[in-house]
Amino acid sequence: MTDWSWEYEGYVPADERLRESLCTLGNGRFATRGALPECAADDVHHPGTYVAGCYNRLTSEVSGRRVENEDMVNVPNWLSLRFRLPGEPWLTPESATVLDHRVELHLASGLLERRTRYGLGAGRELEVRQQSLVHMGDPHLAALRTEFTPHGFPGVLEVESALDGGVTNSGVARYRDLDGRHLTHVHTGTAAEDTVWLRCRTRTSDIRIGMAARLTAGFPVTPDHDDLRAVQRLGLEAVDGRTVTVDKTVALHTSHDPAISDPLHAAVDRVGQAPGFDELLETHLTAWDLLWRRADLDVPGEPGRILRLHLFHVLQTLSPHTADLDVGVPARGLHGEAYRGHVFWDELFVLPYLNLHFPEVSRALLRYRHRRLERACTAARAVGRRGAMYPWQSGSDGREETQQLHLNPRSGRWLPDHSHLQHHVGSAIAYNVWQYCQASGDTEFLHTKGAEMLLQIARFWADSAVYDPDLGRHRIRGVVGPDEYHEAYPGAPGPGLDDNTYTNVTAAWVLARTLDLLDALPEPRRSELVERTGLDGGELEQWEDVSRSLHVPFHAGVVSQFEGYGDLVELDWERYREKYGDIRRLDRILEAEGDSVNRYQASKQADVLMLGYLFSPGELQALFRRLGHRLDDDTWQRTVDHYLHRTSHGSTLSGLVHGWILARARRAEAWKFCQEALRGDIADIQGGTTGEGIHLGAMAGTLDLVQRGLTGLETREGALWLDPVPLPELSSYGFALRYQGHWGVRLRLEHDLLEIAVPSSDRSPIDVQLPDRAVCLRPGETARLLLTG
Repeated sequence: MTDWSWEYEGYVPADERLRESLCTLGNGRFATRGALPECAADDVHHPGTYVAGCYNRLTSEVSGRRVENEDMVNVPNWLSLRFRLPGEPWLTPESATVLDHRVELHLASGLLERRTRYGLGAGRELEVRQQSLVHMGDPHLAALRTEFTPHGFPGVLEVESALDGGVTNSGVARYRDLDGRHLTHVHTGTAAEDTVWLRCRTRTSDIRIGMAARLTAGFPVTPDHDDLRAVQRLGLEAVDGRTVTVDKTVALHTSHDPAISDPLHAAVDRVGQAPGFDELLETHLTAWDLLWRRADLDVPGEPGRILRLHLFHVLQTLSPHTADLDVGVPARGLHGEAYRGHVFWDELFVLPYLNLHFPEVSRALLRYRHRRLERACTAARAVGRRGAMYPWQSGSDGREETQQLHLNPRSGRWLPDHSHLQHHVGSAIAYNVWQYCQASGDTEFLHTKGAEMLLQIARFWADSAVYDPDLGRHRIRGVVGPDEYHEAYPGAPGPGLDDNTYTNVTAAWVLARTLDLLDALPEPRRSELVERTGLDGGELEQWEDVSRSLHVPFHAGVVSQFEGYGDLVELDWERYREKYGDIRRLDRILEAEGDSVNRYQASKQADVLMLGYLFSPGELQALFRRLGHRLDDDTWQRTVDHYLHRTSHGSTLSGLVHGWILARARRAEAWKFCQEALRGDIADIQGGTTGEGIHLGAMAGTLDLVQRGLTGLETREGALWLDPVPLPELSSYGFALRYQGHWGVRLRLEHDLLEIAVPSSDRSPIDVQLPDRAVCLRPGETARLLLTG
């Protein structure tokens, strides 16, 4: 590993899926896993290409039930290129001797390079070098250059390149009992002497896909076709010690693309006009260079290298090209099939980073939510509620995509899935709207689409709250919090928990912010919104009341995760650690034993502590005061300690949140959790899940840990608020950000010195608020501030 590359030495079948995920190449419109082009999908390899927003719905038979699932589709494999000596098997690491193998991901250029030496017997060797790219400048192009160098033999080398439409969604073992055949009506043909094409469509969503490939090698190319593949073959005259090169250029279009009439014609035209590999690489490098400048991050040492890899994968999933699409934030990127490519609440961890670098992408992701506002209102009405009830898992059209059953691989049992009760996703959407508008200054969005979403989410929470005269407070019952381990009370006949603290506090925040926004709206816009939504004064009074009276449970001097949490049994953590070692997925372990995690004070990710992730200490204390509670430092510290010792960290987000909280609390163990967040995917600490797709929220969250967590950066009240905290293991770092129209504002922290530089422009000055002073910086000015305390 170097500062700008990620390398793997040797061929290790057990590591292939992990490497394929972490070596994925993408451009925000589509991405291709870093699989070896000569290998087909099997238990070791899974070549996959995924197009943002390309979903298909299928029904499968599971345990005697018909189960419907919508998946992000694995589209035809453009990468396929295999080779052999005449009359011998195709060369793969499984069919031939691998003498040397290296894969290197070049982060600065978005280029994947592999070098392999195959031993062919009798002193013969074949050296293969490949460079692949998914073009960041033209989001419909990809290319593969393959260089063959024979050693110890001359002769013919047979090469077969293909566009393969016979692929399935088979990249996640626990989904393989479900139907994964998403493509149909596969047709192939020849467009020119060196160009073949493939077209198909998805089975139920009827998305048309067009793909074309051009092959150039300086030797005659022979096209061929079968039912599912468009094939090109050639014979290379191999001279001992001399390198011959084969270039494959591919174009990919779907019927979701704007400004085209037919995906196939668009793909054939685009690949026909595409330049050669060298020129493609040059423009690809330029596009990446521009991205890196906007997302500049300077962190020394190993943490900096890992953060750069994380940033690379965030940019490949959500690039400026994403701003043209109707897509959300896929929790596992465009890197694999885990979570079926669905959109959860992970934008809560992603948008804070994007807001300060690529606000146009944040706006597009929020528009995805706004387009589905009507569907969310329909879902709320279906359960007798007003307002908008957004789904926990989203896909193409805004309906609830959460699976009805999930498989416990440890027990082999299919179990009911109640995570659709995580209605807190609505609060996450509202929070993201507010944060985006504070960072970007986009009052137009806040006053229009943003206001419409906040109003309907607030309305849902107010209508969900039921007054309890015995408590003298409002309660929200029958939900599941972010923790996910607890879906029901022990022995209860149905799912759902009462007064999940995270849910109630964030609901109160949504109500308060929406009331503030309505007061701040220009009168014509406010009147228009009130009239359109039927909002009246009585409803606003109810919102005010609920925002101040939602129940927050406590037990033993700490904030309870939900009502009744303190009555649950304590778990013998040491016994389970001794018995199982890794107990991150404690829920699966207990279910396999015939027990249930619902019985215990045990968390997958402590959702009470999530409040300290979302809100600064002052803001969180103010929220509790509004709700009639005093959350002093001692109570918060006791709460942190309580859950710290009762959390298994079964989510990659858990280490991130704990690291953030402990760093702000100046706790020595903060770095341990920061490291876990950094290493989550590269070390595959969840036990094989990274090979199914990276964890985008955790990756973006580590970037935001440096950007906002350690600096205490907030964007509110028209100013940048900064309150840096010392983290000895990460005491020197810098980054650039985009703030309310200022491009390239640079912040750098060197131990106790904070430097802020505002680039020259015609924009207004930036107000900077520190705990002990305020500074106003005009464009072109730099401030060097000595930090105290």
